[in-house]
Amino acid sequence: MHYHTLLFDVDDTLLDFKAAEDQALKRLFHDMGVPLTPAIKQAYQTMNQNFWREYELGQLTRQELLDTRFHKFFSQYDKVVDGPAVEECYRKYLNEGHDLYEDSLAVIKQLALDYDLYVVTNGVGVTQRQRLRESGLAPYFKAIFISEELGVNKPMKEFFTKVFAAIPNFSKNETVIIGDSLTSDIKGGINAGIDTIWLNPQQAPATEINPTYQIQHLAQLPKLLSQTV
Repeated sequence: MHYHTLLFDVDDTLLDFKAAEDQALKRLFHDMGVPLTPAIKQAYQTMNQNFWREYELGQLTRQELLDTRFHKFFSQYDKVVDGPAVEECYRKYLNEGHDLYEDSLAVIKQLALDYDLYVVTNGVGVTQRQRLRESGLAPYFKAIFISEELGVNKPMKEFFTKVFAAIPNFSKNETVIIGDSLTSDIKGGINAGIDTIWLNPQQAPATEINPTYQIQHLAQLPKLLSQTV
């Protein structure tokens, strides 16, 4: 299979979301007067991951998630907060986090010479665009597709239908998605009828969601793509 179009996830594929989240949470919790202990941080991340999973499944809207997650979390500590206002503060801090993941900039620069690159990401438009721009990645992508702006999220088939319709001379047979999430990127690609490459740095065990290929490091991607000709 020879690919022409590469669809890239952003967080924990190209950009280190964990680093961005860490610095944003430290600053936010300091503002809120709540010590960010390892236990509290883990509790927040577990709750947040559950919310995003519900969003992926269409059980929760993006706005509901953003407006309520901090209100619900801080209520556990007898702290009544304005959910949207705290979210806005957190978003400001998060927008400033654009640490590159592994060798992503070098890999993207190399691939942009031979392939058409696109971003496909769940999240907030202003956040993802700012982080991609400030990381230096944005110029190498022909377009950036963000769930908030499309009105539908990965892994839903409708997300990919909108993406495919916006790509000139699109061919499913020449397209592959690269991402770290089995439930969002890989399942989404399978639902949409395209090949998938799972970035699996921890070598997590296989599940019922089966990617076309697996890589452990992003730097392995150019060689893998060259071998699929």
